[in-house]
Amino acid sequence: MIENGFSYVAVLVCLAAAMTALQQFTHQRKILTFVPAIVLVYVVAAMMNTAGLFANNAEISGAYSSVRGALLPAMLVLMLLKCDVRSIIKLGPRMLLAFSCAVVSIFVAFVVVYMALQGFFIDGTWRAFGALAGSWTGGSANMVALQDILQVPENLFGYILMMDTINYAVWVMFMFWLIPFAPKFNKWTKAPDVLGDSAAKLELEEEKEKPITFHNILYLLAIGLSVSAVCLWLGRILPVVGDVINGMTWTIMIASFIGLILAVTPVSRISGSMEISNVMLYVIIALIASRSDFSSLTQAPIYLVAGFLILLIHLVVMVLLGKIFRYDLFTLGVASLANIGGMASAPMLAASYHKSLIPIGILMALMGSFLGTYFGLLIGQLLSMI
Repeated sequence: MIENGFSYVAVLVCLAAAMTALQQFTHQRKILTFVPAIVLVYVVAAMMNTAGLFANNAEISGAYSSVRGALLPAMLVLMLLKCDVRSIIKLGPRMLLAFSCAVVSIFVAFVVVYMALQGFFIDGTWRAFGALAGSWTGGSANMVALQDILQVPENLFGYILMMDTINYAVWVMFMFWLIPFAPKFNKWTKAPDVLGDSAAKLELEEEKEKPITFHNILYLLAIGLSVSAVCLWLGRILPVVGDVINGMTWTIMIASFIGLILAVTPVSRISGSMEISNVMLYVIIALIASRSDFSSLTQAPIYLVAGFLILLIHLVVMVLLGKIFRYDLFTLGVASLANIGGMASAPMLAASYHKSLIPIGILMALMGSFLGTYFGLLIGQLLSMI
């Protein structure tokens, strides 16, 4: 049994590295390609805790709180360094409206499914759904941030991580399966040919990513951790408002705002921000999982059903809005995956239509990365009143 705080953190960091290496190994050999490394990290860490490897003492709890609390705001700041609002505005009103339609449809879906199945869920599911809504309008980083803000129990977090993996994987495959039907769908919605126009209006130059250097890593760590320290201090002194706006809420909101400001400064050109923020994300996921107990995961099926129902309602609303606003399948699909899939899949779907459209997928996903936390807060607050 591990009782020392440093050993506890060291084991979890090693676990994250080992699962990443395992994913690399299996992907090269075309096996287990559908299991993300981040899920492997969660599953193995939770199994280790279920087996009693981590002691439940003050030192372990202190290490968990301090490391996770420091890394979370730093991760968000570094992640948002690439979210330049000036580039997002270049998408134009039609693309931005499509993204908004996707957000509205997800909002409706979460509310309807929660109201319909509320009696089957365990207590506190509204907190978990708020965190999942953050992921399905932003990404995993938003979900992790909301887990802390909404105080989602670690065991309940396992359910939404499962939904975020299984339901999401099916949705991505469905979006790619629809591509051959684009001409028929566009004819039905009477959509104009906007693919070429959208790429031309964007006019983004593909910048070659500069190599990540020792100096870059040091600069980014200094920025992320110093901003994190300031945000945590401000979060402690700002007032608590209701059940959702607490110290961690203020911390995350301030960190997100600072990240958005830094994104329009020369700081955004320092290479390595996404890589370092991903490292932090994996460590945070391992920490959360280390407090989970698999012996209590008994209601997984109802949560998977809820996930598929949310996606079904999202699909119906998007199709109806597509017909009303005469949207093409490309625009609707990328807007959907920019929310539910984020940076991992929206650019790939855009590339499947045409390589010149990749920037549209990237920018929509970045927009979701910034808005996801706030949308999850809104959903969580609304569901808590139902």
